[in-house]
Amino acid sequence: MTLFPELFGPVLQSSLVGKAVEKGLVSFELIQIRDFATDKHRTVDDTPYGGGEGMLLKPDVLYRAWEKAGGKRPAPEKTATILLSPQGEHFTQATARELSTYEHLILVCGHYEGVDERFIELCVDREVSIGDYVLTGGELPALVLIDGITRLVPGVVGNEQSVARDSLEDDLLKYPQYTRPREFQGLGVPEILLSGDHGAIARWRLAESRARTSRKRPDLFKRRG
Repeated sequence: MTLFPELFGPVLQSSLVGKAVEKGLVSFELIQIRDFATDKHRTVDDTPYGGGEGMLLKPDVLYRAWEKAGGKRPAPEKTATILLSPQGEHFTQATARELSTYEHLILVCGHYEGVDERFIELCVDREVSIGDYVLTGGELPALVLIDGITRLVPGVVGNEQSVARDSLEDDLLKYPQYTRPREFQGLGVPEILLSGDHGAIARWRLAESRARTSRKRPDLFKRRG
């Protein structure tokens, strides 16, 4: 659900997301919120009661768009309506993995100063944020969710082990990786990776992941214990 559906085309048609659509593994419907305004000016926003800055998206317009998107109460199993909001829970790899098991997600892209609270109370299952900063609208965060979730849908990534070994799986950052040439500007490849000893390589990678996480993301390392 968005006021700017044209922002989504390039992403939904490209890279892994585009291939997932072609394979029929995922599908998307873009709901133009403005189509559900009822006045001649197609008004979707209004000033907040009590005064204040900015404009709010109207609950009646959003509700009709939400119904068009398949919104129902009570929500069917494995269905969720998500409002992209700086007030929401942080989007993490664990969140992406959880949501990749859902059958139907409705992503609501807010705009202006926000949305009428009654729409949130009636329709939204969870609010999700991609970080502690404010953007013009929810479209870019929605695209982040789409990319992060889609790549975890079975069959989207050809090598399932690649997904299993991503950074942030098990709260660890990924180990350093190298490819050809063997030497570049005086820097070589660690000898252990040339040894052919897969057990030793696995142990080295785990140790490097732990060291890298401790150095770059001590918050993750502490949480992991």
